[in-house]
Amino acid sequence: MERRSFLGLGASVQNSTKKDPALPVKEDPVSQLQNQQLPSFARVSAGLESYTGEFGWWEARHLLNRALFGAKHSEISQAVEEGLEATLDRLFADWEEPTPPINFSSNNDLSVPRGETWVEKRQNNEDGVNNTPYRRASVRYWNIGLMLDQDVSLREKMVLFWHNHFATELVLSGDPRGSYELIRLFRKHALGNFKTLVEEVTVNAGMLVYLNGIDNKVGAPNENYGRELLELFTIGKGPQIGEGNYTNYTEEDVIEASKVLTGWRLNLNGRQDGALAGLYKSGRHDKSTKTFSEAFDNATIENAEEEEYKLLISMIFGKRETARYICRKLYRWFVYYVIDEAAEENVIEPMADMLINNSFEVKPVIRALLSSAHFFDVDNQGCMIKSPIDYVISMVRSSEATMPGLNDYRNQYSLWNFLYGQAKSFQQDFLTPPSVAGWPAYYQEPAFYQLWVNSATLPNRQFYINIVSQSGGKKIRGNRNLEIDVFKFMDYVSDPGDPNLVVREIAQILLPQSIPNSQKNNLKDILIPGLPDFEWTEEYLLYISDPSNEEIKMAVESKLRELVQAILSLPEFHLM
Repeated sequence: MERRSFLGLGASVQNSTKKDPALPVKEDPVSQLQNQQLPSFARVSAGLESYTGEFGWWEARHLLNRALFGAKHSEISQAVEEGLEATLDRLFADWEEPTPPINFSSNNDLSVPRGETWVEKRQNNEDGVNNTPYRRASVRYWNIGLMLDQDVSLREKMVLFWHNHFATELVLSGDPRGSYELIRLFRKHALGNFKTLVEEVTVNAGMLVYLNGIDNKVGAPNENYGRELLELFTIGKGPQIGEGNYTNYTEEDVIEASKVLTGWRLNLNGRQDGALAGLYKSGRHDKSTKTFSEAFDNATIENAEEEEYKLLISMIFGKRETARYICRKLYRWFVYYVIDEAAEENVIEPMADMLINNSFEVKPVIRALLSSAHFFDVDNQGCMIKSPIDYVISMVRSSEATMPGLNDYRNQYSLWNFLYGQAKSFQQDFLTPPSVAGWPAYYQEPAFYQLWVNSATLPNRQFYINIVSQSGGKKIRGNRNLEIDVFKFMDYVSDPGDPNLVVREIAQILLPQSIPNSQKNNLKDILIPGLPDFEWTEEYLLYISDPSNEEIKMAVESKLRELVQAILSLPEFHLM
């Protein structure tokens, strides 16, 4: 993929401001420039060996923008000052569990006072008000808030990774308590043990409802979860080599796995207060001996009651392909979608070795990847098209926008709602992936990330840019207070009186790579259209000498705001 030409095709629609991103968008194929096939040559020869090169601004920015949802100037500067290893220590440090989501609108959840959490309160229909939709909204917006307010930590990026991997739809997962507990599980094990996470997800209330585990019983097995456990969550299919034989497992294995998984229900079933969780019922469990195919060495699993599902998972994790499968997904999440023969040999296989040798602990594997020569190779920088969530959150974080305070939860949730709606209009509906396989941009060959950019989403992305970049001192749509102080950018410019440095260094904050001089000159024309450099110097010095003069301030601010808007509108801002 040629980075700028692919994104540039949408230039004719990028300047449209008429589309309302609050409206749903139809799925739309990407441009004629999308990949028709993946490259057959090795993109990068470097492997998982430790990176030993320079760790300057661009390298720090690359690491933080892949690990976070956009990096602030202060975070990048601190990373450069502290160095790679110290920055990795911060990214991988332990974290505390955040406070849970709350009732942000007392009119819509009458059983819980506004400002208090609902996560252990039963669903009800008090006074004719069904609180379920509002709790679903609460858990969605709360997660957006955690992405916005993240520190230098991999936590939130990994929560989204696991949500995409173990994809469930909030609306179809029953009681919102189940979805909250599932997201809580992803946060708890974000950098923990993959095998343990699979075990806990298997009997999680939200997953039991979503993939019909609660309907799976002796004599009437439901294959939904057993199939996805093999196909999507652990080992993957592999090439089909016969009728019902997918190399890594067979249709008979799906049937036998489903028998193993019989017997699970919900402990509360939505009728009482308390956390929603799975509950084992012996009378619903198939107690026969289950026999698996040659793909699993004809292994058998005898009745082990409520512990039997763990034997199934141990059997699956005994196969090396399970390690390879999750390592490929991590690679596509953090590095690039192309896994050629060189990447398979030099990166995926060593990652799989490390994962197995560490009993499926993911932290050392991800740390090795993010500190590797392969990760920092120039061809792997600025090559990933931002997901809608990355795009929405990174714009707010990199511009260091001022948002509602901690005690202003009504405006907080209102703003988070707005940002969630923007990402949804770009075709990433958080907590509602389009299928149990997750979002196609992470698995659908050969387009992958290019699926995010199409004739439906490009105008909506530009609409969002226009709203955010012009929001200084204004409220976005009612109570959603999001203020971009463009003068804050000038605090980071080494010489604000030099228009060349203003353009170069603000672009350096917002874009993943340096831009050509021709683009810089076009941007400089916003500050001084057709005029010599000293005109900006004099205008800015005039503002500095009398910042209380509203006329002078507005003249400078409008140019800076237009400059920021123009930089955000460049194709490069879609990349990270």
